[in-house]
Amino acid sequence: MAFADQLSKIEEYVALGRQEGGKVLHGGHRPDLDLAGYFYTPTIFTGTDNAMRICQEEIFGPVVTVMPFDTEDDVVTLANETSYGLAAGVWTRDLARAHRMASRLDAGTVWVNIYRAMSPMSPRSGFKHSGLGVEHGTEVLREYTRLKSVWINTSDEPAADPFVLKS
Repeated sequence: MAFADQLSKIEEYVALGRQEGGKVLHGGHRPDLDLAGYFYTPTIFTGTDNAMRICQEEIFGPVVTVMPFDTEDDVVTLANETSYGLAAGVWTRDLARAHRMASRLDAGTVWVNIYRAMSPMSPRSGFKHSGLGVEHGTEVLREYTRLKSVWINTSDEPAADPFVLKS
C-alpha cells in the first residue's frame, strides 16, 4: 500500500470480514518480510454473502471474496447489488455470454478474459458511486453520458501481464 492509513484500513476490513463470519482461505495478515513499507498478503475470503461489508464496500487492497452462484442471472444480481460500479471482470470462452454479461453489469469498465487493460485513448467512467467522472478519450466532454468499456481477449493464448500498458 502507499500509505500506513490504507494498510490499517485493509487490516480493519479483514478483521471485520472474520467477525461477520467470513473464512480466510489465504492470506489475511502482513507478510513476514524484512522490508520497509506497507505490505499485506493477498487475501481470499470464502463463506461470505452480499450483505457483508467486505462484499459491499471498496477496500482498495488485496482482498477478494468468493461467492458461489448457479446462473448468469444470479451472478449479475450479486455483482449489481452494490452502490459501486467502477469495473468488472468476466472470464468465459463463450463470446455471446461475454456480450450479455458486459451489457448487464453495472460497471463503467468490463474486462473479458483480461483485467486492467487500459489506454489513454479509451474513456473510463464509474457507475453509481464509483469514479470521479469521465477520464480519457473525447468522451470527457460528455460528462453526463453513461459509458462502458468492454475488453475481450479473443486469443487462445494466456492473457499478457495486466499491468503492462499497451497502445
